[in-house]
Amino acid sequence: MDLSNLSPAEGSVRNNTKRLGRGQGSGKGGTSARGHKGAKSRSGYSKKVGFEGGQMPLQRRVPKFGFKNINRVEYTPINLDVIQAYVEENNVDTISIDDLVERGLVGTNELVKVLGRGELKAKIVIEGNKFSSSAIEAIEKLGGEAKTV
Repeated sequence: MDLSNLSPAEGSVRNNTKRLGRGQGSGKGGTSARGHKGAKSRSGYSKKVGFEGGQMPLQRRVPKFGFKNINRVEYTPINLDVIQAYVEENNVDTISIDDLVERGLVGTNELVKVLGRGELKAKIVIEGNKFSSSAIEAIEKLGGEAKTV
């Protein structure tokens, strides 16, 4: 093998058969297949997202309503039945947010709120960002502890 028989990998090079702007004889000279005048014929043209040719775009035609609170805090809910299943599976007496992330129940940067659905059977110390009153009641009834982080 030497330099004379090197070639690009199969499918890596696309050969456009029509070369644009190479004279009238090529059939793609002059306007270079862009047509005459207008924004699309100019260099640097880029269509805005949602552009409908000057017609009022859909996102402006549809009425807006409601309110989005930019300060809203989103919590990922974890119920007591899920925690009980985790305790039975791993035989632990404390659960931190890192354990829930490791198990895949919560994302890395998500806040956790423990909710009271289901029944807890084990005395356990649970870390969370927030707890519902029913969850705190169920945890403390068994002698456990709900730690707010």
